Amino acid sequence: MNILFIMDRRANAGSIQAIASYVRAGDDLGHTIALYGHPDAKYAGIRWSTDFGMFDHVVFVCEFGLGWMSGLRMSRILSQVPRGKRAVLDADGMYNPIVSVDGYDRNHHNDGSRVFWGAHCDALTDKIFQPTREPIQASVIPVPFYGYDSALRLEPGSRPKRFDIVHVGHNWWRWREVSTSLLPAIERIRRHLDGIGFVGLWWDMIPAGAREQNLEIAFGFDTEWFRRLSIEVKPAVPFTDVVSAMSEGRVNIMTQRPLFRRLKLLTAKYFEIFCADTIPLVMLDPDHAESVYGPCGRELALHGDISDKLLDAIQKPDKYQQIVEEVRRHLGAHHSYHNRTHDLVEALRA
Repeated sequence: MNILFIMDRRANAGSIQAIASYVRAGDDLGHTIALYGHPDAKYAGIRWSTDFGMFDHVVFVCEFGLGWMSGLRMSRILSQVPRGKRAVLDADGMYNPIVSVDGYDRNHHNDGSRVFWGAHCDALTDKIFQPTREPIQASVIPVPFYGYDSALRLEPGSRPKRFDIVHVGHNWWRWREVSTSLLPAIERIRRHLDGIGFVGLWWDMIPAGAREQNLEIAFGFDTEWFRRLSIEVKPAVPFTDVVSAMSEGRVNIMTQRPLFRRLKLLTAKYFEIFCADTIPLVMLDPDHAESVYGPCGRELALHGDISDKLLDAIQKPDKYQQIVEEVRRHLGAHHSYHNRTHDLVEALRA
């Protein structure tokens, strides 16, 4: 099968790493997979095409909003790609009723936004995919989409360690979890730790336009707290460097946006973190961690009072490396991009 992805591509955010992995897996399995557009050197490993006639299906990857779908571009696509050959991957859980997490994070601010998203997706296709096993809309097709790419894995000792603890990810709806759980835990054991790094956007500034859009809460941070804990903030890295950046830490923390945790949406970070030369600890409910990572995933879940777990992972790396290796074996068997390509092909054929 020939599959063309269409998305608002960004080199340091979103699903671009997944697309590169699909291209490789598709080649292995006899499928041709590409991304809509013209060749761009910033995106290594991507096959490009603008020839809709070459492809059996077109998949719109919807994240970062819908503004990138200009009317002119969409009219051309809709005229050349029959409806039955189109599908939407709703990566952010927007094709749902309004879901609010404790009044803090939500998929839509009002019913108008919900209706707009739903109408836009319905105009494109009858096939709406979400990267979860448990969609809340009966019409949504569960397609895990993101997976584990062993080709990205770094060998032990391949990167020097700059930090005891590192967090790689943008500050977008992360602050409540970071400020109420992670930073207090780090503060309690700080005297036992060497460097701590946060890599990504908005850990030291609120982006322009956030106040006007009433989104300041999504970018909360406390510069003084970071200074007191001697946390080094580093800028976002391109997708080709994410695994290397994670490998700079002995322990790597994965946080997830509260809305995504509620909807149990998978993201690329679930799997990239296990490609790095690090000990991954995930801020997930243990049952959810086990459902993705297998039984050993429970041992890597951070919940409740997490100080002891953080310190244990720093002080007993051999113990945790054995757990991580078992999780990697589970990911290779159940969540490889060969598996994901098969899932996607079957969903498109259905």
